[in-house]
Amino acid sequence: MSASLSYIKKDSPIHRLSGSTKFIFFLIWSIAAMTTYDTRVLVTMFVLGVVFFVSSGLKWKDIRFAFLFMMWLIIINLIALFAFAPEQGVEIYGTRHEIVHLFWRYSVLWEELFYLFNFMMKYLAVIPVALLFILATNPSEFAASLSRIGVSYRVGYSVAIALRYIPDIQRDFHDISQAQQARGIDLSRKDKFTDRLKNSAAILFPLVLSSLQRIEVISNAMELRGFGKNKKRTWIVERPFRRADFAAILVAVIMLAVSIGFMVHNGGRYFNPFV
Repeated sequence: MSASLSYIKKDSPIHRLSGSTKFIFFLIWSIAAMTTYDTRVLVTMFVLGVVFFVSSGLKWKDIRFAFLFMMWLIIINLIALFAFAPEQGVEIYGTRHEIVHLFWRYSVLWEELFYLFNFMMKYLAVIPVALLFILATNPSEFAASLSRIGVSYRVGYSVAIALRYIPDIQRDFHDISQAQQARGIDLSRKDKFTDRLKNSAAILFPLVLSSLQRIEVISNAMELRGFGKNKKRTWIVERPFRRADFAAILVAVIMLAVSIGFMVHNGGRYFNPFV
Protein backbone atom coordinates (compact mmCIF):
# COMPACT_ATOMS: atom_id res chain seq x y z
CA MET A 1 0.00 0.00 0.00
CA SER A 2 1.47 3.32 -1.08
CA ALA A 3 1.21 6.14 1.43
CA SER A 4 3.10 8.67 -0.64
CA LEU A 5 1.27 11.70 -1.97
CA SER A 6 3.55 13.21 -4.58
CA TYR A 7 3.64 14.00 -8.27
CA ILE A 8 3.32 10.93 -10.51
CA LYS A 9 4.47 11.54 -14.05
CA LYS A 10 2.18 10.14 -16.75
CA ASP A 11 1.03 11.04 -20.24
CA SER A 12 -2.67 11.77 -19.91
CA PRO A 13 -5.07 14.61 -20.81
CA ILE A 14 -5.02 15.73 -17.17
CA HIS A 15 -1.23 15.76 -16.94
CA ARG A 16 -0.96 17.73 -20.17
CA LEU A 17 -2.99 20.61 -18.73
CA SER A 18 -0.96 23.53 -17.45
CA GLY A 19 -0.40 23.95 -13.74
CA SER A 20 -2.33 27.23 -13.79
CA THR A 21 -5.33 25.47 -15.32
CA LYS A 22 -5.34 22.74 -12.70
CA PHE A 23 -5.00 25.28 -9.90
CA ILE A 24 -7.83 27.48 -11.21
CA PHE A 25 -9.99 24.42 -11.85
CA PHE A 26 -9.45 23.18 -8.30
CA LEU A 27 -10.35 26.57 -6.79
CA ILE A 28 -13.55 26.97 -8.83
CA TRP A 29 -14.55 23.35 -8.25
CA SER A 30 -14.06 23.74 -4.50
CA ILE A 31 -16.14 26.92 -4.42
CA ALA A 32 -18.92 25.16 -6.35
CA ALA A 33 -18.96 22.36 -3.78
CA MET A 34 -18.89 24.73 -0.82
CA THR A 35 -21.78 26.89 -2.00
CA THR A 36 -24.38 24.13 -2.15
CA TYR A 37 -25.95 21.26 -0.26
CA ASP A 38 -27.94 20.18 -3.29
CA THR A 39 -27.61 16.40 -3.60
CA ARG A 40 -28.02 16.44 -7.36
CA VAL A 41 -25.14 18.86 -7.84
CA LEU A 42 -22.82 17.14 -5.35
CA VAL A 43 -23.41 13.65 -6.76
CA THR A 44 -22.79 14.97 -10.28
CA MET A 45 -19.54 16.58 -9.17
CA PHE A 46 -18.41 13.37 -7.48
CA VAL A 47 -19.15 11.30 -10.60
CA LEU A 48 -17.31 13.79 -12.81
CA GLY A 49 -14.40 13.79 -10.37
CA VAL A 50 -14.14 10.00 -10.62
CA VAL A 51 -14.27 10.26 -14.43
CA PHE A 52 -11.46 12.83 -14.38
CA PHE A 53 -9.41 10.61 -12.10
CA VAL A 54 -9.85 7.56 -14.35
CA SER A 55 -8.86 9.63 -17.40
CA SER A 56 -5.62 10.64 -15.66
CA GLY A 57 -4.27 7.09 -15.79
CA LEU A 58 -3.62 7.05 -12.04
CA LYS A 59 -4.35 3.84 -10.14
CA TRP A 60 -6.33 3.11 -7.01
CA LYS A 61 -3.14 2.03 -5.23
CA ASP A 62 -1.76 5.55 -5.75
CA ILE A 63 -4.48 7.11 -3.59
CA ARG A 64 -5.73 4.22 -1.46
CA PHE A 65 -4.02 5.26 1.76
CA ALA A 66 -4.91 8.96 1.40
CA PHE A 67 -8.52 8.23 0.42
CA LEU A 68 -9.10 5.80 3.29
CA PHE A 69 -7.55 8.26 5.72
CA MET A 70 -9.84 11.03 4.46
CA MET A 71 -12.85 8.73 4.71
CA TRP A 72 -11.93 7.97 8.31
CA LEU A 73 -11.86 11.71 9.08
CA ILE A 74 -15.21 12.17 7.34
CA ILE A 75 -16.75 9.36 9.40
CA ILE A 76 -15.48 10.99 12.60
CA ASN A 77 -17.05 14.27 11.49
CA LEU A 78 -20.37 12.56 10.75
CA ILE A 79 -20.41 10.89 14.18
CA ALA A 80 -19.64 14.22 15.86
CA LEU A 81 -22.39 15.98 13.91
CA PHE A 82 -24.93 13.37 14.94
CA ALA A 83 -23.73 13.40 18.55
CA PHE A 84 -23.99 17.17 19.01
CA ALA A 85 -26.92 17.91 16.67
CA PRO A 86 -29.05 14.76 16.21
CA GLU A 87 -31.95 16.76 14.71
CA GLN A 88 -30.06 19.26 12.58
CA GLY A 89 -31.81 17.87 9.51
CA VAL A 90 -35.20 18.60 11.10
CA GLU A 91 -34.24 22.26 11.56
CA ILE A 92 -33.04 22.50 7.97
CA TYR A 93 -35.82 20.68 6.13
CA GLY A 94 -38.71 21.55 8.42
CA THR A 95 -40.17 18.04 8.74
CA ARG A 96 -39.56 15.06 11.01
CA HIS A 97 -39.76 11.44 9.83
CA GLU A 98 -38.52 9.04 12.47
CA ILE A 99 -37.18 5.62 11.48
CA VAL A 100 -36.33 4.30 14.93
CA HIS A 101 -35.80 5.80 18.37
CA LEU A 102 -32.45 4.94 19.93
CA PHE A 103 -32.24 6.50 23.41
CA TRP A 104 -32.69 9.84 25.16
CA ARG A 105 -32.83 12.51 22.44
CA TYR A 106 -31.26 10.37 19.76
CA SER A 107 -33.39 8.97 16.94
CA VAL A 108 -32.61 7.84 13.41
CA LEU A 109 -34.41 10.35 11.19
CA TRP A 110 -34.67 10.49 7.43
CA GLU A 111 -33.93 14.22 7.51
CA GLU A 112 -30.80 13.73 9.58
CA LEU A 113 -29.56 10.90 7.37
CA PHE A 114 -30.15 13.03 4.27
CA TYR A 115 -28.29 15.96 5.82
CA LEU A 116 -25.34 13.76 6.82
CA PHE A 117 -25.27 12.22 3.34
CA ASN A 118 -25.06 15.67 1.74
CA PHE A 119 -22.34 16.66 4.21
CA MET A 120 -20.34 13.59 3.18
CA MET A 121 -20.92 14.30 -0.52
CA LYS A 122 -19.47 17.80 -0.14
CA TYR A 123 -16.16 16.17 0.76
CA LEU A 124 -16.41 13.43 -1.84
CA ALA A 125 -17.16 15.98 -4.57
CA VAL A 126 -13.78 17.65 -3.94
CA ILE A 127 -11.52 14.76 -2.91
CA PRO A 128 -10.96 13.24 -6.41
CA VAL A 129 -10.09 16.66 -7.86
CA ALA A 130 -7.86 17.50 -4.90
CA LEU A 131 -5.96 14.22 -5.24
CA LEU A 132 -5.65 14.81 -8.98
CA PHE A 133 -4.25 18.27 -8.35
CA ILE A 134 -1.59 16.86 -6.01
CA LEU A 135 -0.65 13.77 -8.02
CA ALA A 136 -0.89 15.20 -11.55
CA THR A 137 0.80 18.58 -11.03
CA ASN A 138 4.55 19.03 -11.07
CA PRO A 139 5.49 21.07 -7.96
CA SER A 140 7.62 23.46 -10.02
CA GLU A 141 4.76 23.90 -12.45
CA PHE A 142 2.42 24.58 -9.54
CA ALA A 143 4.77 27.31 -8.32
CA ALA A 144 4.74 28.78 -11.81
CA SER A 145 0.92 28.72 -11.82
CA LEU A 146 0.79 30.64 -8.53
CA SER A 147 3.18 33.22 -9.95
CA ARG A 148 1.05 33.49 -13.08
CA ILE A 149 -2.08 34.49 -11.14
CA GLY A 150 -0.21 37.16 -9.19
CA VAL A 151 1.13 35.34 -6.14
CA SER A 152 4.70 36.23 -5.18
CA TYR A 153 7.18 33.77 -6.63
CA ARG A 154 8.74 33.47 -3.17
CA VAL A 155 5.47 32.05 -1.86
CA GLY A 156 5.05 29.81 -4.90
CA TYR A 157 8.55 28.46 -4.60
CA SER A 158 8.05 27.77 -0.89
CA VAL A 159 4.90 25.78 -1.66
CA ALA A 160 6.74 23.85 -4.39
CA ILE A 161 9.54 22.95 -1.98
CA ALA A 162 6.99 21.83 0.62
CA LEU A 163 5.29 19.55 -1.92
CA ARG A 164 8.63 18.09 -2.95
CA TYR A 165 9.55 17.60 0.68
CA ILE A 166 6.54 15.39 1.57
CA PRO A 167 7.97 12.20 -0.04
CA ASP A 168 11.33 12.90 1.64
CA ILE A 169 9.68 13.10 5.06
CA GLN A 170 7.80 9.87 4.43
CA ARG A 171 10.98 8.12 3.33
CA ASP A 172 12.93 9.42 6.36
CA PHE A 173 10.12 8.35 8.69
CA HIS A 174 10.16 4.84 7.26
CA ASP A 175 13.97 4.57 7.44
CA ILE A 176 14.14 5.87 11.02
CA SER A 177 11.27 3.58 12.06
CA GLN A 178 13.01 0.53 10.61
CA ALA A 179 16.29 1.51 12.25
CA GLN A 180 14.70 1.98 15.69
CA GLN A 181 12.83 -1.31 15.46
CA ALA A 182 16.10 -3.03 14.58
CA ARG A 183 17.47 -1.62 17.85
CA GLY A 184 14.66 -3.30 19.79
CA ILE A 185 12.10 -0.48 20.09
CA ASP A 186 8.68 -2.05 19.62
CA LEU A 187 6.25 -0.01 17.53
CA SER A 188 3.91 -2.82 16.53
CA ARG A 189 0.27 -3.14 17.55
CA LYS A 190 1.21 -5.93 19.95
CA ASP A 191 2.49 -3.35 22.42
CA LYS A 192 0.28 -1.08 24.56
CA PHE A 193 -0.89 2.18 23.06
CA THR A 194 0.83 4.25 25.76
CA ASP A 195 4.10 2.38 25.20
CA ARG A 196 3.85 2.86 21.44
CA LEU A 197 3.17 6.55 21.95
CA LYS A 198 6.24 6.83 24.16
CA ASN A 199 8.40 4.85 21.73
CA SER A 200 7.26 7.02 18.83
CA ALA A 201 9.39 9.81 20.29
CA ALA A 202 12.39 7.75 19.19
CA ILE A 203 11.22 8.40 15.63
CA LEU A 204 9.93 11.96 15.91
CA PHE A 205 13.05 13.53 17.39
CA PRO A 206 15.46 12.18 14.73
CA LEU A 207 12.87 13.08 12.06
CA VAL A 208 12.64 16.67 13.30
CA LEU A 209 16.43 17.00 13.52
CA SER A 210 16.94 15.63 10.00
CA SER A 211 14.23 17.97 8.71
CA LEU A 212 15.87 20.99 10.33
CA GLN A 213 19.21 19.98 8.86
CA ARG A 214 17.70 19.67 5.38
CA ILE A 215 15.99 23.05 5.77
CA GLU A 216 19.31 24.67 6.65
CA VAL A 217 21.01 23.11 3.62
CA ILE A 218 18.25 24.27 1.27
CA SER A 219 18.10 27.80 2.72
CA ASN A 220 21.88 28.19 2.44
CA ALA A 221 21.82 26.98 -1.16
CA MET A 222 19.01 29.43 -2.04
CA GLU A 223 20.81 32.30 -0.34
CA LEU A 224 24.06 31.55 -2.20
CA ARG A 225 22.14 31.65 -5.49
CA GLY A 226 20.63 35.05 -4.67
CA PHE A 227 17.06 33.84 -4.27
CA GLY A 228 14.63 36.71 -3.65
CA LYS A 229 16.89 39.44 -5.04
CA ASN A 230 14.59 40.31 -7.95
CA LYS A 231 10.83 40.95 -7.84
CA LYS A 232 10.08 38.55 -10.70
CA ARG A 233 11.54 35.40 -12.19
CA THR A 234 10.94 33.10 -15.13
CA TRP A 235 9.89 29.44 -14.93
CA ILE A 236 11.31 26.78 -17.20
CA VAL A 237 8.29 24.47 -16.72
CA GLU A 238 5.57 27.08 -17.30
CA ARG A 239 3.16 26.07 -20.07
CA PRO A 240 1.02 28.36 -22.23
CA PHE A 241 -2.75 27.96 -22.25
CA ARG A 242 -4.17 25.71 -24.97
CA ARG A 243 -7.68 24.75 -26.03
CA ALA A 244 -7.82 21.93 -23.51
CA ASP A 245 -6.94 24.38 -20.72
CA PHE A 246 -9.75 26.75 -21.65
CA ALA A 247 -12.14 23.79 -21.96
CA ALA A 248 -11.22 22.54 -18.48
CA ILE A 249 -11.73 25.96 -16.92
CA LEU A 250 -15.05 26.27 -18.77
CA VAL A 251 -16.23 22.97 -17.25
CA ALA A 252 -15.44 24.25 -13.76
CA VAL A 253 -17.18 27.57 -14.43
CA ILE A 254 -20.26 25.77 -15.76
CA MET A 255 -20.38 23.60 -12.63
CA LEU A 256 -20.13 26.70 -10.44
CA ALA A 257 -22.94 28.32 -12.44
CA VAL A 258 -25.07 25.19 -12.06
CA SER A 259 -24.41 25.16 -8.31
CA ILE A 260 -25.46 28.81 -7.98
CA GLY A 261 -28.43 28.26 -10.31
CA PHE A 262 -29.78 25.39 -8.20
CA MET A 263 -29.25 27.47 -5.07
CA VAL A 264 -31.38 30.27 -6.54
CA HIS A 265 -34.01 27.77 -7.72
CA ASN A 266 -34.20 26.09 -4.30
CA GLY A 267 -34.36 29.40 -2.48
CA GLY A 268 -31.28 28.44 -0.47
CA ARG A 269 -28.35 26.05 -0.31
CA TYR A 270 -30.44 22.98 0.54
CA PHE A 271 -32.44 20.71 -1.73
CA ASN A 272 -35.53 19.62 0.21
CA PRO A 273 -37.14 16.35 -0.99
CA PHE A 274 -39.46 16.20 2.05
CA VAL A 275 -41.86 18.92 0.90
